[in-house]
Amino acid sequence: MKMIGKIGLGVIIVAVSALSIHAVQDAPTDANLEKKLVNDYNVYALPLPEKMDFAGESVPLHNPDIRERMDRELLVNTYWQSNGLLLFKRANKYFPQIEPLLKKYGLPDDFKYLAVAESGLEYQSSPAGASGIWHFMKGTGLEYGLEINDYVDERYNLEKATMVAAEYLKKSKEKFGSWTMAAASYNAGVGGMNKQINRQKETSYYDLLLNTETSRYVFRILALKEIMSNPQKYGFNFREKDLYTNIPTYTVKVDTPVEDWSEWVKPYGINYKILKLHNPWLRDTYLKNASGKEYFIEIPEKGYYQ
Repeated sequence: MKMIGKIGLGVIIVAVSALSIHAVQDAPTDANLEKKLVNDYNVYALPLPEKMDFAGESVPLHNPDIRERMDRELLVNTYWQSNGLLLFKRANKYFPQIEPLLKKYGLPDDFKYLAVAESGLEYQSSPAGASGIWHFMKGTGLEYGLEINDYVDERYNLEKATMVAAEYLKKSKEKFGSWTMAAASYNAGVGGMNKQINRQKETSYYDLLLNTETSRYVFRILALKEIMSNPQKYGFNFREKDLYTNIPTYTVKVDTPVEDWSEWVKPYGINYKILKLHNPWLRDTYLKNASGKEYFIEIPEKGYYQ
């Protein structure tokens, strides 16, 4: 995306296992191989839900073009089993953090699926330089007041990045008139959406002819919402203990320079790696802080990593 950063298709594709391939328990032989391929390898067309919505805004599934585009994303986002299961595991860890932040900053809950589409709920950086779970480009982060330098990158701070995402999306909603268009602008940028609106004289995402990335973007989010809201319907089977969970933490205030984080953490019974796992916004092994700015460091409760 131009404003926030593009994401490769691979990151956001979800998978479902049980609907796609029935595993063969007995090994095939030369004599029965062809028959087994026909009988045991089955890929199913998926029925579209009768109704779908994004943030309470209805998807016009009566339109044959919209049905085809939705069908494509539901299929594509269904048949990558390992990544799909990982998304469920990560969602159990991160959705309890993201959901109250969305509510706090005035965004509909459905936008958590936009975060899934952007980053797969990983603190990562794209080849284009978009970083964090919300995948901001550096320029956008700085424009919205995030601190980004060699020592601190608040694009990796979940609360601050969610606050900025909310500010951006609410401004886009005010400008374009719908949450659906706001989501599309997160991918194409406000300028990109304005250009197409002016050229085509249309104001609905579903009526605009957009570049391939943006034309698929909202449908991917809808597919993620549908699949992740209905795991058993789409063949996902897991136990509660299979999912990732949050480690309880407490905060420690830092308002001085830190010469060496690996030494700083020793009194807390952890190492630099664990510090970074809980504070991914720290970007180096030390901190320059001549201004005395206050930072709040998350420290895991004792007993989880020993």
